[in-house]
Amino acid sequence: MSHVTINPESLGAPKGYSNGMLTPAGGRVLFVAGQVAWNEKQQVVSEDFAEQFGQALRNVVTVVRAAGGAPEHVGRMTIFVTSKDEYTAAAKQVGAEYRESMGRHFPAMTLVEIKALLEEGAKVEIEATAVLPA
Repeated sequence: MSHVTINPESLGAPKGYSNGMLTPAGGRVLFVAGQVAWNEKQQVVSEDFAEQFGQALRNVVTVVRAAGGAPEHVGRMTIFVTSKDEYTAAAKQVGAEYRESMGRHFPAMTLVEIKALLEEGAKVEIEATAVLPA
């Protein structure tokens, strides 16, 4: 079971995401709550932006795997950051963290800059939707 990437030529080639992901019929939908960069003690693991991004993404993948899925089943992610400048400055390291968890799978994604996150010290929160095999 795999998603079909939808990238109309008229929108240009996306970099690091897909414009759309079509899921096969009969899959189970998993909604993953926003995950921040905390460990099993619910403590933010680092002040470093890229490290926080990596941990938050690993937490998303942990939820997907616990439901019987894999990173390639993620069809959509929304990434909330407290500073787009920090995101941009750490882009190379963020890319490495992304590939470590997701490989070359690029779901439909949105990045949103926000004023703050609920968890003290958190700079990144990632929510996802996955479609798992029936």
